[in-house]
This record gives sequence, structure tokens and C-alpha cells, in this order.
Amino acid sequence: MSITSSAVSWADGGTLSGFSPKSAPFAIQSISRRKFINLKPFSSYGFSSSLQGSSIEFRLQLDSRLVLSKGRQSLPFVVRSDHPQNADAPKQYTRREKKPFPVPIVDLRRAARERVKKNKDKPKRPLPPPKNGMVVKSLLPLAYKVYNARIRLINNLHRLLKVVRVNACGWCNEIHVGPYGHPFKSCKGPNASQRKGLHEWTNSVIEDVIVPLESYHLYDRLGKRIRHDERFSIPRVPAVVELCIQGGVDIPEFPTKRRRKPIIRIGKSEFVDADETELPDPEPQLPQVPLLTELPISEITPPSSEEETVSLAEETLQAWEEMRAGAKKLMRMYRVRVCGYCPEVHVGPTGHKAQNCGAFKHQQRNGQHGWQSAVLDDLIPPRYVWHVPDVNGPPLQRELRSFYGQAPAVVEICAQAGATVPEQYRATMRLEVGIPSSVKEAEMVV
Repeated sequence: MSITSSAVSWADGGTLSGFSPKSAPFAIQSISRRKFINLKPFSSYGFSSSLQGSSIEFRLQLDSRLVLSKGRQSLPFVVRSDHPQNADAPKQYTRREKKPFPVPIVDLRRAARERVKKNKDKPKRPLPPPKNGMVVKSLLPLAYKVYNARIRLINNLHRLLKVVRVNACGWCNEIHVGPYGHPFKSCKGPNASQRKGLHEWTNSVIEDVIVPLESYHLYDRLGKRIRHDERFSIPRVPAVVELCIQGGVDIPEFPTKRRRKPIIRIGKSEFVDADETELPDPEPQLPQVPLLTELPISEITPPSSEEETVSLAEETLQAWEEMRAGAKKLMRMYRVRVCGYCPEVHVGPTGHKAQNCGAFKHQQRNGQHGWQSAVLDDLIPPRYVWHVPDVNGPPLQRELRSFYGQAPAVVEICAQAGATVPEQYRATMRLEVGIPSSVKEAEMVV
């Protein structure tokens, strides 16, 4: 690392020479003095500098800390990169663990008290949509975009699965994208102890890549909650589709109530619909954007050339990002609930009353769900798989497991098909980390 003439002054009068600009920026934080220096990362590890005539010694410890020694005084520094080279996949909670609240209960109660105190002695404001029963018109094009992105994602994945091999375990729900299944002993299915945790790989289907998460379809999202005895009479649809329907997408198979006047609130949980008899009869309107449909299995054809495969992979990855980004924006206005103990999702202001939760200690709750606010991964759960650095190379080695990264199955399929990996997935896939060629070389890694 070269040292320039620029310097940073400390409180004790010392100066620290600047660094030459290389690659992406990072920051050095002084633990003892709580100071930050925004620097550029270095390409080599040769250090030489001076501090008011006395020598400075830099040492890079194993815990990623730079220690600056000046005589008997030792000042530790932490090197923090804005673009990390590697990161772990999100934690997968077991069946005995409860999902954490997106916002802690203490913060929710504090915000509620502040809101009540702020609105005290003030006239009540009319409810904004969608709380007043109306559709948020500004989000209507986004709802159509999310719906069509989901259909394009499914249709393109059907074609990509013709050229990209996806293996599924016959005993558990784990999958692996690649010509061979991974050798890791992580199977938790029936009789896993007899197989010593090894998977038995078979062919996969589209439901293994995209988790089929369904929710109840609500004719009136502000109506009464679904009772336990109504759980079989109400249809269930994919959760993303139900979110788009409540956002304004009209599907003939799933009718929903559209109000043209805001509701009249009587109490906290009581309201009546406004009189719409004076309004003219609504005219049938065509959808703003033509709705796509899923292709039948007989019409699915694999891509004919390598260029078409790469183009199809790029389009699939774009549809995946559009669906997730659009659904995240819709969830800010249209509330989505998830059970803290099981994957059950309900799109609506309050969860249903069906007692069909079979998660850990469901007997104590009489089968009722523990509803809480949902996050994006609850609505569209990404199924993480191991990233294969070289599809045409040797299969993954069990001893080098700590060097391999992970990615959502859709991203891994598109990456192996030739698509460019987005920046937000590079850390978990560990594309910037070198992988040893053998176990002997891995033992030499510090």
C-alpha cells in the first residue's frame, strides 16, 4: 500500500498518512476513540509511515483488526468494507423456534403512545385508502406489474428447467442446482439416520423452486374474519395473487368487492358502507394491462440456442426482481399477516380464525395461529441452494463446505444459464472468495 503526503490528525497531535485510492471504499473505525476514516481499500499489505518522527507499526490480526502501535500505546482499528466479500444466508428457523417480530413489541407500544399523545384533542381525520375500503389508485399499475411478473417467472422457469438440471431430495424439501447433487449430510427426512444424513436425489418440479404459498381469498378485505367452520368453503389462492387482487387486479375467477365511496366508521371495529345508489352504474372497464396466463405443459419448449438461453435467464431474473420489489411496495399499504410458528400467510388487516396451526405447542393455543406482521420473505420465501462455482468442473467437496456460498434457487438457475448475478447476491454467493482446489490447500488457509 503506497502512502501519500495527505494525513489525518488525531487528538493527541499525531498524524496518519492517507492511502492510495484502489477498488471499492471502506472505513476504519477507532474502537478507543470512536472515530471513522473513509479510505479506499489497498491492493497490497506493505505498510510504511511515520508519526511525528516516531515509527508506526501496522499489524493485521486474524480477527480483521488493524492495530496501530506508538510506543507503549496500542490503538485498535476495525476494517469495515461497504461491499463485503462473503455473507451467510438468512437464518432458517426450526419448527421449535418462533419467528421474531419485524418491529419489537416495546417499540410498537412506544410508537402507539406517542401517536395517541400527538393526536390528543385533535379532530379525527378521515381514513386514507385502503383503510376506508377504497383502492390505492397510485398502486394499481404496480399490482398488474407484479401479477404479470409472477406469470412470466413461472413460464420462463418451466423452459429453463429443460436445460438446467435441478435435483430434489426424495426424503426432504432440499434441492440442488447442478448436474450432480451435493454431498453434504444435511437430510432431515424420514430414516435420515440410516442414510447418515445423505440425500437421495431425484428429478424436481417447478414447485420445488418456487414455494407454493397460498392464502384465503377475501371477497371483502374489511369484512368479518374467517371463522373456523368456514375454512373449507373459502377458496385459497397464491398469496402473491391475493395481494395483487386486493391491490386492484380484477380476476373473473376470484370476484372481490370494490367500493366507490369510503366507508362510514361507527366504532373501532364497526362500520357501514356509504350509499352508492346516487352514483351512476359502473361501466365495465378493461384491465389497464393485459393479464398473462400460465402456459400449459404441452406448449413449453426449451430454448433453441445458447444466446436464447442467456436472454431467457436475464428475463427470468428481471421478473424475479420485479415481483419481489413490487410486492414489497404493496405490503406497505396492504397489510399481510404471518403466523409466528408456521408458514401460514393471510393477506388482510387481521388474520383468520381457522384453528389449523400444527406447529410446535399448537395444543396450548388450541390450533390458533400467532399472527404478526409479515416481511417480504414470508410472502415470497426464497429457497436457498448451494452455489456451484463451475458447472463443468468437479462436484462440490464435503470438506470445503465452508468456502461455498448460497443463493436463492431462482438466482442460481439463472446464473448457471448465463445471466449476470445482481450485486445484492454476490456476498451470499461468495463470488469474490477463492476456493481451494484440495483439502490440503484448505488447511493452509489462515
